[in-house]
Amino acid sequence: MVKVNVDGCSPFVKESQYKDYLSKAMDAFDTLTKGNGAGNDFLGWKHLPSGTPELLVSECEAVRDEWKAKGVNLVVVIGIGGSYLGARCAIDALSHNFSKLLGPGDGNPDVVFAGNNLSEEYLAELMDLVAKRNTACIVISKSGTTTEPAVAFRIVKAYIESNYEDSHERIVAITDAKKGALKTLSTQKGYRTFVVPDDVGGRYSVLTPVGILPIIVAGFNMRAMLAGATRMETALQEKSVENPAVQYAAMRNLLYSKYGKKVEVLVTYNPKFQYLGEWWKQLFGESEGKEGVGIFPASVNNTADLHSMGQFIQEGDRVMFETVVNIEKSNRTVVIGEDPQNLDQLNYLTGKRVEHCNHMAQLGTRLAHIDGGVPQIEVSIEKIDEENLGALFYFFEFACGISAYVLGINPFNQPGVEAYKKNMFALLDKPGYEAESKAIRERL
Repeated sequence: MVKVNVDGCSPFVKESQYKDYLSKAMDAFDTLTKGNGAGNDFLGWKHLPSGTPELLVSECEAVRDEWKAKGVNLVVVIGIGGSYLGARCAIDALSHNFSKLLGPGDGNPDVVFAGNNLSEEYLAELMDLVAKRNTACIVISKSGTTTEPAVAFRIVKAYIESNYEDSHERIVAITDAKKGALKTLSTQKGYRTFVVPDDVGGRYSVLTPVGILPIIVAGFNMRAMLAGATRMETALQEKSVENPAVQYAAMRNLLYSKYGKKVEVLVTYNPKFQYLGEWWKQLFGESEGKEGVGIFPASVNNTADLHSMGQFIQEGDRVMFETVVNIEKSNRTVVIGEDPQNLDQLNYLTGKRVEHCNHMAQLGTRLAHIDGGVPQIEVSIEKIDEENLGALFYFFEFACGISAYVLGINPFNQPGVEAYKKNMFALLDKPGYEAESKAIRERL
């Protein structure tokens, strides 16, 4: 389960103000749970953990088993934003740090990601890999026309069709149930399809087939992840000032609205959680950053970033607060040994676990940053595994909904994302954008 501790903010805020924002968060909790707020047609994620049918998990496992039987050792997952970040976060967090260098392990394929950029070098190097492997593809797009994933899919699809007689069995589409270019193509080609629910936005979709299929194909236990998320779903239904999502939403909005803390830094102390930061930044940035307001989400991975961003956080402009993801237990044990020469002067650590040093670095940083004027919220899980990760995903989604409603924002739209697309389409001379193209070229 996820726990929240806001004591690291106590030196900076008045207790009476925190109680006031707890009340605001409770009102926002009602808005979210009753479904009567802005964007309430995108609340399908709220009961995904408990409502996911066993048949869906079994069907995803069947894809995994069929591809393994074919000898598939590379799966390209094509998607952008919420269509890949949740899956990448989970797979990175649950994988061995050096699995690709260790070589063949449990027979599960390597999962790589494409369609999240327009880098020509990235795509060319991806195809270098595809050409050396036994490849299958998962393409994720509601419409099938989003530029970045559509470009990548066109290239990967052409290769698979040219090199495998069973190409239609090597491509699975996760798309709209009834309409769109990708749905039409899937019907024509005979691809297996899974549905992106109409009432779940991309950044809330990790517990839909968007995340479920890639995570299962990579070899991880989706049932455990859903179980952890279900327990979190149940725990967060209680309207209480002890509700961790209420506490988190209340404190972050208090720091923003009353104390000018406009930047929230998500801090992790395990490299497996680098993409947790990327997923979290999209979740909160796209949900809250609109109408001229919102907390800017940033992330660091310590202790590495203590030797880069640590200076700014310690002594830079006091516009930020930190949310530290605390992992209570390591899944592995490494003990520091004694060195007779002790030239590195580390013999005082003899017999101590490396994770003990990591926790002391975390505690020391917490104290230093509080002394430096940086409030600290702590979000804790027991360890990195499927169950705890599922709980963490659901916690942040639920807290984000509450927090955005406290801010007075629709958590589930993203109108600003369309601005760059219109300019890009015009510059690429997409049919229908002739007037925009002319106007932009005159500006340039």
